[in-house]
Amino acid sequence: MEAILADIQANVQYAPYIIFGLLLLAGFNLPVSEDVMLFTSAILAAKNPEYTYLLFAGVFLGAYFSDLICYGFIGRYLGPKLFEIKFFANMVPPERIEKVNQFYSKYGVATLIIGRFIPFGVRNALFLTAGLGKMNAWKFALSDLLACTISCVTFFYLYYTFGESVIEIVKKGNIVIFSVFVLAGLGYFIKKKKAESKVN
Repeated sequence: MEAILADIQANVQYAPYIIFGLLLLAGFNLPVSEDVMLFTSAILAAKNPEYTYLLFAGVFLGAYFSDLICYGFIGRYLGPKLFEIKFFANMVPPERIEKVNQFYSKYGVATLIIGRFIPFGVRNALFLTAGLGKMNAWKFALSDLLACTISCVTFFYLYYTFGESVIEIVKKGNIVIFSVFVLAGLGYFIKKKKAESKVN
């Protein structure tokens, strides 16, 4: 990845297309960091203002189409075929997918907006689950378009304006958001277990 980033910086005229292509690969769950691509494109734009709009378009469209690939191809199309295999079916039981689908139905847009700010692979997990749970395609596409716009504009602006000095702040913010997400998930799980124990 470091060699690729070096090539991107050395060939700024091709950078928007390279970044777009790399982010498409991320949609197939390959280890390409959206955060790194956002940072790279914003820093390049700050140093080469004439490429600002192209760089932003590359990273924004790459991120958005990556989400659609993860939701549509991996989740909706490939997911059901994988889950015909017992190994994968045992990993994520159908009832768990249904519960997540109900959560999406209730908090759909908010889930995607918050989820885009959560690092450590949570984003793709959310998109994949939305596909597996058969979340309405138009609802996902429009909700994710809004979520992607908010996150890409926010991070691109921060990196473009403040450069490397803001990286540590963003990292700490990501850790806080991730921790809140984990605690909320644990709280929901504990609450549900207590409710089930009362019924039994």
